[in-house]
Amino acid sequence: MVFDTRLLTGVGVLAAVTEAGNFARAAEMLGLTPSAVSRAVARLEARVGVRLFDRNPREVSLTEEGRRFHTQVMPLLAGLDEAAAEAAGAAAVVRGRLRVSVDPWFARMVLASKLQAFLVRYPLLSVDFLTSNYRQEMMTGVDVAVRFGPPDESSLIVRKLLETRILTVAAPAYLEKHGEPRSPHDLVHHEALLFRDPQTGLPFPWEFRRGGEVKEVKVSSRLVMDDPSVAIAACLAGQAIFQSLAIGLAPLLSRGELVQILPEWSEELYPLYAYHPSRHLPPAKVRALLDFIQEIAVGA
Repeated sequence: MVFDTRLLTGVGVLAAVTEAGNFARAAEMLGLTPSAVSRAVARLEARVGVRLFDRNPREVSLTEEGRRFHTQVMPLLAGLDEAAAEAAGAAAVVRGRLRVSVDPWFARMVLASKLQAFLVRYPLLSVDFLTSNYRQEMMTGVDVAVRFGPPDESSLIVRKLLETRILTVAAPAYLEKHGEPRSPHDLVHHEALLFRDPQTGLPFPWEFRRGGEVKEVKVSSRLVMDDPSVAIAACLAGQAIFQSLAIGLAPLLSRGELVQILPEWSEELYPLYAYHPSRHLPPAKVRALLDFIQEIAVGA
């Protein structure tokens, strides 16, 4: 592949001028003369066919086309830095501010109690932590998003972090009052708590899987919720039966606060994915978080 090296040089100069605010300061940063910086910008503008900067004697600013171009190429420059560090065998320093959007269930049931260990491991890192079930604009203002469910078709980079089983659970108080279902069909005679799929807005259907066999049961419910943590709280109070992600439930099951129903029908798996916005190697801080999530998820 033939590559125009002047284009890469021009992009580097573009980044320096944008950061510095004028050609003179950019020249100092790059060890060039102001005229050399000006010529590099002119060559880049000629190469891409648009004016990238508005110029005046004291400062320069990006044009609208320049801002779009800058937004597109900066992740590529960052990717070059990351790739160079990887190729050299250098461990990139995990530092700065990590902005992350995490599914509320995983955040509350697994990740929140482990964040102190993560921050102790990376003392130069701070975390801006958001929780949301929803995917619309989930990347706005964040470096990485973590969501349960199949991945969307998009330009985002996707990494599967784990899979967890779907369990059907109830509180002992509910089972003492209503009896324990012995087959999936028995659930039509019980009260269920339904969880609304944040992607479709509809309640998740109840499925039961065993040895390749799949049974869907139309349960009845007077409660539909969009936060599984709230649904678990209602389930613990004996309100109804709930189908929950298994991850994070181990303490409640081991203490007997919840009882798993129909364990032989619990082979359905549900994935957790991470999303980040660019096609280069993700920053070290993002990789550190995703590796940490996979580490703490074992046995959760």
